[in-house]
Amino acid sequence: PMLGDFRAVLAGLSYAEPRLPVVSNVSGRIAERGELTTPDYWVRHVREPVRFGDGVRALRAAGVDRCVEIGPDAVLTGMARTCLDGDEDTAVLLVPAARKGREEPDALLTALARLHTAGTAVDWAGFFAGSGAGPVDLPTYAFQRQRYWLTATDGAPAAAGAGLDAADHPLLGAVVSLPDSGGAVLTGLLSVEAQPWLADHVVLGRVMLPGAVLVELALAAGESVDCAVLDELTLATPLVLPEHGGAQVRVVVGPRTAERRTVAVYSRPEGTGQEWATHATGFLTDTAVAAGAEAALTQWPPTGADSVPVDSAYQIFRERGYGYGPVFQGLRAAWRRGGELFAEVVLPEEAASEAGRFGLHPALLDAAMHVAILNDSNDSNDSSDNAEGGSGGTVIPFAWNRVALHAVGAAAVRVRIATAADGGMDIRVADVTGAPVLTVGSMVSRTVSAGQLGAAPRDAGALYTPEWVPVTRLDGTDTAWATWPRVAEAGTEVPAVVVLDASVPADTDVPGSVRSALDAVLTVAQRWLTEERFAASRLVVVTRGAMPVGPGGDPAPGDVVQAPVWGLVRAALAENPGRFALADVAVDADDAA
Repeated sequence: PMLGDFRAVLAGLSYAEPRLPVVSNVSGRIAERGELTTPDYWVRHVREPVRFGDGVRALRAAGVDRCVEIGPDAVLTGMARTCLDGDEDTAVLLVPAARKGREEPDALLTALARLHTAGTAVDWAGFFAGSGAGPVDLPTYAFQRQRYWLTATDGAPAAAGAGLDAADHPLLGAVVSLPDSGGAVLTGLLSVEAQPWLADHVVLGRVMLPGAVLVELALAAGESVDCAVLDELTLATPLVLPEHGGAQVRVVVGPRTAERRTVAVYSRPEGTGQEWATHATGFLTDTAVAAGAEAALTQWPPTGADSVPVDSAYQIFRERGYGYGPVFQGLRAAWRRGGELFAEVVLPEEAASEAGRFGLHPALLDAAMHVAILNDSNDSNDSSDNAEGGSGGTVIPFAWNRVALHAVGAAAVRVRIATAADGGMDIRVADVTGAPVLTVGSMVSRTVSAGQLGAAPRDAGALYTPEWVPVTRLDGTDTAWATWPRVAEAGTEVPAVVVLDASVPADTDVPGSVRSALDAVLTVAQRWLTEERFAASRLVVVTRGAMPVGPGGDPAPGDVVQAPVWGLVRAALAENPGRFALADVAVDADDAA
């Protein structure tokens, strides 16, 4: 009877389509047109279960990440949170507009403030309308507000404001056309902070700019002056990126001579005013390069080719000095057919979205050559000076010839590598349909050493570095010091220095050994601070091989069991200056350091 009466009342009402999308509690999805404008729907709304959880997930699927509860309390806010997965729970802002036991204006203002701090635009003028409130002048300090959030920009406004043309490239900021010569200068700033994926290219412990980036910069420069083919590019000096700060980059294109232009890539550390270092020089040309029939890799996998395992490829590369991170670990499959190598290479998801901004993403081009490194590593009998060095050493691209881009934006490619006439690598890159993307007439690599790359970034520019300082061994005849067990008993005279040996014997139970070492030192340190007779003395805690340095400053692994002792004693020393000291004994020397 109740539903019949309810239906009768509904039949006498007028309905209209909602102006905003509505999630139906009956269906658990966004209501379709006409669904909410019938009496039957509202009868079902009263009678059938409320699909609240489905409705919350439907909002999330529609991209909603801010939800405001209009009601007397936060009951639905709490329920909505339980309907979201762990990651979504932190991504969605759930705000109640009213709370039990709180004044309604205060609760509503709090809700608006939370939405405002999360980036939601709030009409504050409308909120304060009619209240008589208005803006007032505030002193510059201490109420000055400075925005620290990064604002996404393509660099066009800044470049235009400086009278420059913006470079439509993720690694370059501006283009300067040279009116007197017809050349151009392209500028950029490269750093592991601005382009984090560059940190995934590590060679011999250094974050080195890939040769593929130099090729990408040269091709972008050629595109800006209508010389789209890189006829030649030779590496001069590797560019090692610093851990902090960046490198200012200039790509300089010279005037046209016959059918070619010179191109060169320079850099210097930002903000230093140092002289520019030359990293690559070469030539651009406007003579088109045909892809050729061999560049079309439509038959895939290649007929008659033998599969090459790639599961352990990047472990093998690490042993040869290549520390490739996730973005550069694109090799998915490989084959070998006589003197030809084939590979499938894919950009990881986090980099694939940026592929369309490059001609060919440098990480993809770099990974396209990994099959050659793998082949060279597996072929231990081949000691010839081939394109990848042939010696099992660490090699980097040295010279590129006849590089032409045929299509842009690829995120997954097929690769064919053969031996070029000059002994280098003839590289053909195609998309997943087999259509040509990039061709390289020849790429020759050369072996590189750690010395050629300079100091490792971690040590570069360090203000403080640990070093070993030899001191005379304490032999027990000096009355100015004593070991801890000798002064532990009450009534024993305490000298100015007391030495506690914190070294522990090797044990397979590392976690247990760590706890034992820390407990032993902590027990002594607590007594040292509580007993008055130790107040005028200093406790020197001695470890053996705990610090990651060796004689002469050469890096050496530290003892993971004793290393935490240094953290414990440093914390005690910070709270009690002058009461403690730390020392470590070189594991292969007789002197303390």
